[in-house]
Amino acid sequence: MFTQQKSGKAKLDDVTKILADLKTDLGTPKLSSQQRKEQLEQLKVYGRDPTNADPIFTKDGLRTLGRYAFKEKDTAVSQEALRCIANALLLQPKARQVLVDLGHGPDAAEKFKSDSIDDEFLLSRILFLTTYGANLDYNELVNEHNLADSINAALERHADRYIEPRQRTKEHTAPMDLMALSETLKLLFNITHFHPDLSQHFTSSIPNIFKVLLRRDAPTKPLDAPVSFLINALLNLVREEGTGGASQPHDPDLHAALFPSIDPPRNVTHLITILDTAIESYPAPELDATISPLLTLLRRIYELAPSDVQGAMQSKLLPSDSDRAQPLGKTSSLPSRLLQLSTSAQTPALRDSISAFHFELSSKNPTQYVQNVGYGYASGFLLSKNIPMPESALADAGLASNGEGSSVPVNPITGQRLDKEERIEMPEMTEEEKEREAERLFVLFERLKKTGVVDVKNPIEEAYRSGRIEEMSDSD
Repeated sequence: MFTQQKSGKAKLDDVTKILADLKTDLGTPKLSSQQRKEQLEQLKVYGRDPTNADPIFTKDGLRTLGRYAFKEKDTAVSQEALRCIANALLLQPKARQVLVDLGHGPDAAEKFKSDSIDDEFLLSRILFLTTYGANLDYNELVNEHNLADSINAALERHADRYIEPRQRTKEHTAPMDLMALSETLKLLFNITHFHPDLSQHFTSSIPNIFKVLLRRDAPTKPLDAPVSFLINALLNLVREEGTGGASQPHDPDLHAALFPSIDPPRNVTHLITILDTAIESYPAPELDATISPLLTLLRRIYELAPSDVQGAMQSKLLPSDSDRAQPLGKTSSLPSRLLQLSTSAQTPALRDSISAFHFELSSKNPTQYVQNVGYGYASGFLLSKNIPMPESALADAGLASNGEGSSVPVNPITGQRLDKEERIEMPEMTEEEKEREAERLFVLFERLKKTGVVDVKNPIEEAYRSGRIEEMSDSD
């Protein structure tokens, strides 16, 4: 059918007539399925611009469209009506509550049981839009209309496309396939964001989300869709109250989904790989928005991870012995680039998140934290969080593992191995210069003590008291 392009009053009159004809046909069917489809197609075109299309957004208009969308047996007719509704909810937010008041929320949840990719896309879009500006009861949809089961089944169908050995023709090749996946993931994120108590109903989707993440070729930019939607969906699923203790054990289903027994670090290792490539792929001003969800996900997983997975994460995210050949943050490794971002003025959100993650990777132990990243990077975070540093922190930070089971001396401020530091030849100081330097150090240590960050004795004061530094006589 060639859709007409009318405007002004002619458009309004035509919209009114189409809806009236469709409403009449519900009571006294006279139109063929093809005619209904054509009428709805014309209405869809008109509805793309809400100007002079007001009847579509009214209660009567949405009631008529809802009857065709959710009660019509002809798939093509039903999907055209769903498209009209999806457009209406997008362009006119007030229509969302109208649709809910008409009772079509449960209808949408019931229809989601379909395995049609077009139905999935349209229903996910409609339900996603009703998470904003409407009071749709998602607890009812999950508990009485099996919406969580339907979403889990849809994601399983998507994951089943990625088999080994790979058959690329079965993967997401058509645009609608990817659009449906993205819309379902967005819906899952919003449901679990606004209704966190429903998160456990979607735990079974975690392995399927990771399956797509691991087996699908990465996009040109590693956090472009659908990867960003996959990560966002995981974000609200990695959430539990259990501490792992006897009284509050971890959720075994969640742990099995995150840390598969065949290779527990597999999923998180892939996420770290995405993080590594993402930092290189996006300009610094974009990193706050693009990487923050992934970093938050990694932090949540780390809190739940068994010790072997935590160890694997530490080895990939904390500076290694090779990083200490230079002052920390100077190499091109992932740990170095994370340290650089932790002090970057262009990434204000990431700065604190990265520092907090490093602190967590250090068992939330200030001494271990300073040892891992150097006092230069650690001091600002500890001070901002009012975390006191033990007196021995700087001394303990002067040793770091060399990766072979032993420790090597390092500069506690920069984290660089002492045997790798560049030797700078300087002329010997005069006695007067030594005294001035001692006075400056005395003042600096007194200021440091007053901050409360480090509880240390002023070494210059101690030296005076012990007689290791003597007052210079006037004759000198």
